[in-house]
Amino acid sequence: MGDSALRGLAAIPAVRRLIELALDEDLGRGDITSQVTVGTEGRQVTADMNAREPIVAFGVDVASAVFTMVDSRIDLEIHSPDGTRVDRGGLLLTARGPAHSVLAAERTALNFAQRLSGVATLAKRYADAVAGTKARVVDTRKTTPGFRVLEKAAVLAGGCGNHRFDLGSGVLIKDNHIAACGSVRAAVEAAKVKAPHPLRVEVEVTNLGELDEALAAGAEVVLLDNMTPAQVEVAAARAHSRNVLVEVSGGITLATIGDYARAGADLISVGAMTHSAPAVDIGLDVRT
Repeated sequence: MGDSALRGLAAIPAVRRLIELALDEDLGRGDITSQVTVGTEGRQVTADMNAREPIVAFGVDVASAVFTMVDSRIDLEIHSPDGTRVDRGGLLLTARGPAHSVLAAERTALNFAQRLSGVATLAKRYADAVAGTKARVVDTRKTTPGFRVLEKAAVLAGGCGNHRFDLGSGVLIKDNHIAACGSVRAAVEAAKVKAPHPLRVEVEVTNLGELDEALAAGAEVVLLDNMTPAQVEVAAARAHSRNVLVEVSGGITLATIGDYARAGADLISVGAMTHSAPAVDIGLDVRT
């Protein structure tokens, strides 16, 4: 199959390799059950991929690529493109082609769609939880190894934002950097001298004393880690008086995120959107 058959994110070489790895994992020794039941020639089927609960669909393009990479003869019709809100029973895609090929692709296609739709669906819940405030929810680097580009795209589809993609895309001084440098101020001052333009220097702080160090050293963004909403309110007022952006992180849940947003956070980072998103229920049903 040529690359022209791949669409969207599935056209990215790293994603193509991920699909190939997943297919090899499932089909490396063949599909014995399909071989001994439906056979490998002749029989054609139509199968519908559908949502069994309300979701934000994501990974539909990737699932489509899975079918095509298994067998280029499979014809695909996408009903719910990535980012679509889908009700229970709604169709995501229809696959038509050789029965053994559709069945061979089924599990891998569903694995991608269920996982990524789960991330997008959870991200929407977080976005909805801060609606009406100035706060923006962003993800972290706590992603499934190999899935980062897909999971971060799913976060966007759910209405939240992306933080750093990798260690090379931003300066974020964390507790271990501070420990290695000796203090918040020393770490920020070193970064201010060496950070390439136009990257902003962000530093994690856990109390008001560290915040004052960060502000005095010229930090452009402060990450308030594991503070209560009341503490964030005080810290955010102090940071905003210096035109410094405020990010909040650490154990924030759907139940508490609204309090942090109202306390003055500009950004709220939530690793749970990727590391703890449950897979949603999506099925594939053969009808002919």
